[in-house]
Amino acid sequence: MNGFNAYQETAIATQNRGRLIVMLYDGAIKFLRRAIEDIQRGDFAAKGRHIVKAQDILFELNTVLDMEKGGEVAQNLRSLYNFMQRHLTQANIRKDPRMIQEVIDLLDELNQSWRVISR
Repeated sequence: MNGFNAYQETAIATQNRGRLIVMLYDGAIKFLRRAIEDIQRGDFAAKGRHIVKAQDILFELNTVLDMEKGGEVAQNLRSLYNFMQRHLTQANIRKDPRMIQEVIDLLDELNQSWRVISR
C-alpha cells in the first residue's frame, strides 16, 4: 500500500460518522456536477459513469440507515434517497442536466444540515 492510500484509509477511519456522511454527500455532488459537464460536452459515456458513482454513494447512504434507532428521520431519508435514485436514473436516460441539478440541490441541502450537526 502506498503512502497516499494509507493516509486516505487513516483519514476515513478516524472521522466521526457525521463527517463521513458529509464526505459522501460531497462526493455525490462532485460526481453529479461532472455529469452535467459531461452532458454539456456531449460525453454521454462519462455522464453515465459519474451518475452511477453518485448512485453508488446514495445506495451506501441508504444501506447504513438505522431504521430502528432513526425512526421517522431515517424513514424520510430512505424515501428521499430512493427518490433521488429514481430521478437520477431518469436523468441518465434523458440526458437531462436539470434533473441532475435537482438532485444536487437536495443533496446540498442535506449536506449543509449534516455539516452543522457534525461540528
